[in-house]
Amino acid sequence: MVKYKEDALDRTFAALSDPTRRALLARLGNRESLSVSELAQPFSMSLPAIMKHLDVLSDAGLIAREKTGRTVACRLTAQPMEQAMDWLNRYRRFWSDALDRLAAFVEEDPWPPSQALPSTTTPNSPRAPASRSRAGSARRPKKSTPRGPTRKA
Repeated sequence: MVKYKEDALDRTFAALSDPTRRALLARLGNRESLSVSELAQPFSMSLPAIMKHLDVLSDAGLIAREKTGRTVACRLTAQPMEQAMDWLNRYRRFWSDALDRLAAFVEEDPWPPSQALPSTTTPNSPRAPASRSRAGSARRPKKSTPRGPTRKA
């Protein structure tokens, strides 16, 4: 059964949509666990702002927080990312197959078919045959109106 509304997937992609949250996840990807103050150190924003980003990541299930004494440590959790990757891979396979079929189609029937033009005509001359896409439409000179008055300050 196809699910059109998947709340967990929506929260994951919403959390990943922000560059600061992606940067926080990248920092967590380099280490097993980091404290909130260590995570916030390279960012030029307040600690409460970082905490709001961490709340979004935590609500999406992308990170887990553990409190030891006064220190709160964060670590990555894999399940939401695995679900997102499964969803993306399904569409990657679809588009990959569709683009492969398009490439095969284009390669088997080259366009435009090669036609020998008479040596006396050039592509820009009026006697050159029009391409199929422009058949019946000739380029006309641009009609213009006289220039209006200008204001000087």
